[in-house]
Amino acid sequence: MALAPTVKVVLGSIAFAVFWVMAVFPAVPFLPIGRTAGTLLGAMLMVIFRVITPDQAYAAIDLPILGLLFGTMVVSVYLERADMFKYLGKLVEWKSRGPKDLIFRICLISALSSAFFTNDTACVVLTEFVLKIARQHNLPPHPFLLALASSANIGSSATPIGNPQNLVIAVLSKISFGTFLVGLLPAMLVGVFVNALIVLGMFWKLLSVHKDEEDAAPEVVNEGEYTSHRFSPATMSSHLSPSNSIVMDNHSSPSVRGHSDHADNLRNRLSSDTEFHGFESSRMSDTSKDVVVDETFQAETPERVETVTGEFITQLKLFLGGKVVSEKWKHTIWKICVYLVTLGMLIALLCGLNMSWTAITAALALVVLDFKDARPSLEKVSYSLLIFFCGMFITVDGFNKTGIPGKVWDIMEPHSQVDRVGGIAVLALVILVLSNLVSNVPTGMISTSTF
Repeated sequence: MALAPTVKVVLGSIAFAVFWVMAVFPAVPFLPIGRTAGTLLGAMLMVIFRVITPDQAYAAIDLPILGLLFGTMVVSVYLERADMFKYLGKLVEWKSRGPKDLIFRICLISALSSAFFTNDTACVVLTEFVLKIARQHNLPPHPFLLALASSANIGSSATPIGNPQNLVIAVLSKISFGTFLVGLLPAMLVGVFVNALIVLGMFWKLLSVHKDEEDAAPEVVNEGEYTSHRFSPATMSSHLSPSNSIVMDNHSSPSVRGHSDHADNLRNRLSSDTEFHGFESSRMSDTSKDVVVDETFQAETPERVETVTGEFITQLKLFLGGKVVSEKWKHTIWKICVYLVTLGMLIALLCGLNMSWTAITAALALVVLDFKDARPSLEKVSYSLLIFFCGMFITVDGFNKTGIPGKVWDIMEPHSQVDRVGGIAVLALVILVLSNLVSNVPTGMISTSTF
């Protein structure tokens, strides 16, 4: 591909450099405007420098990607409200056989939840349960947090909705959800298994030490201490993703006592950042009823299970008949509907339906099923992330029009053919370096449009 005129190449490179600096270092001293505003600045410079026209800038914004991103974020908000991630957290410690078993469980559950509900969601929500488990069993939290962070990123690679860069690649390349999943699921599972072995190898001695009960008695953690927060989809996570933040906040000490302050700070920060404003006040009176619902599903005897099942069927018939249903069962039925809608969305994606409209349809179905003002839930959507993508679409399109990415690809193409091992290694190395230098989402966009 030929390069554009020299002036256009220079000015386009300057605009892209501004975008790159602001995306990687959003709080630079000379311009601390943040990552989202910095991305819009790079997009604006592309237009001002006449690298692209205003019409080309608008055309560069990919609405299907924004729609898919918006839909999945709304679905994640309603899934959190329906306690999906609380149940996943309980599954982590259910009949656990020790810290090494916990490592494997955390790796597997965080990977699978990241694949279908994004890695940001998995890291933000499951961190609470990992901290709780570590405190209850007097275990150092940082091995488990590292397992959560690394497995979430590995697991998110399996589906187009696992992370933003996969979403961009799948939509721009028109790869179906099923094809994407079948192609990457085996590699993801192998990666999660290897990652679990690496984490175990790093902390084998630490996890093998059994503390004396007299030295460190197990700490009782109240349920409310780790389930009170509400999830808010993360903003842009180019280099400092929630998984990285988790590691940084909990990496300094192997002692759980030494980490209690870090855990409390993280819990308080998540609670303040993700609290529902109007919604929580309206649902506060139902808190005790929700606890009763949760206890109902923890029945252990067959007689209790049979009683609960019969009561549920009775209440469901009343609900379908338009008759009065108790508040606890109304909430339970609503949660089941949320799970069914989400399952239907995943099945529709696997069947090859349009990913963007499928996600938006599922999001609107959940809004209707909630049967109340959706503003508190929609306020949890990260609109700054959507704006970031708009700016990035324009900036990357302008950079592509300079001809630099195409020229670089022309040089690399003879050495990176995927029909031989050496070519695959070179291509993987180039993408690895670019992902760390330019960040993964722009690299995915540039690579997809160039290839």
